[in-house]
Parts: sequence; C-alpha cells; structure tokens
Amino acid sequence: MIRTGGADRARVRLGRRAVLVGLTMAALSSCTTMLRNHGFAPSDADLAQITVGVDTRETVRTLIGPPTSGGVLADSGFYYVASTFRYYGALEPKEIDRQLVAINFAANGTVSNISRYTLADGQVVTLSRRVTDDNIKDRTLIRQLLGNIGRFDAGSMIGSDS
Repeated sequence: MIRTGGADRARVRLGRRAVLVGLTMAALSSCTTMLRNHGFAPSDADLAQITVGVDTRETVRTLIGPPTSGGVLADSGFYYVASTFRYYGALEPKEIDRQLVAINFAANGTVSNISRYTLADGQVVTLSRRVTDDNIKDRTLIRQLLGNIGRFDAGSMIGSDS
C-alpha cells in the first residue's frame, strides 16, 4: 500500500499559506496612500511669461488658460487653485497641499499684482449665519392647510357685480 496522505496534507497546507499570503497582500494594498490632485495652478515658469503693467485679462487667458474662479466683482482678479489630497484606507481624506495663484488687475485692465499662497498661508474664516424668522410657531404643513379650510369668501372668488 502506498500512502498519499502526507502529500495531500502538504498541498492543503501550501494552499492555506497561499490564501493567507494573498489576503495579507490585499489588506496591505488597501491601506496604501493615494494622492489625488484637483484644480490647476500655473507654475512659476508660466507666471514669468506675464508682464505686470502690460498684459491684460485676454493675454493672461491666452498664456496660462482660464482661471479656476474669478472675483465677486466684475473687474476683480483671476484665481487659480490646485489642491492635493491624501487618501489612506478608510480614513477621511486630508488636504496636504494647496496652491492659490491670485492675479489682480488695475482699473485700466492690466495686471497689477501676482501672488502665490500655500496651505500654510490659509486662515480659518468664521462665517456669520443669519436666520430669518418665519413667524410660524409650531405648525406643520398639514396643520396650516387644514387651518385654512373655511377661511375664504366665495364672493371674492366669483366677483361681485355691484
């Protein structure tokens, strides 16, 4: 009689180890840091093409592209914003880098200033929240609708011929 039980056990052990190594590799690869870039900020070489006091909005658009956003006022500056976020497993994404390039324009439409800000330059801005009172005290929509039954005058809806 030939016994093959030892060889079968060795194959099963080898299979279990392969599955265990595969699961370990999958778990480790899911915790790999991933970086994602959002937005666009021109490089210093791109900004060197702009001449302060000479270039206009149109030449800036042509040289480095349209801005990420513009100012609130019609004649304010161009803003280019780029951010890099780090994703690590199931943790919340964290912003690790931010570049903001602000190009301001003078009243005559030419470039007056070029500024670059980073994440370190940022400040927390506290917003003031104003809420308008609706003058409705503890009334649901259904209660308001049912409360209006019987509060209308049929004569005003038909129109009186007096």
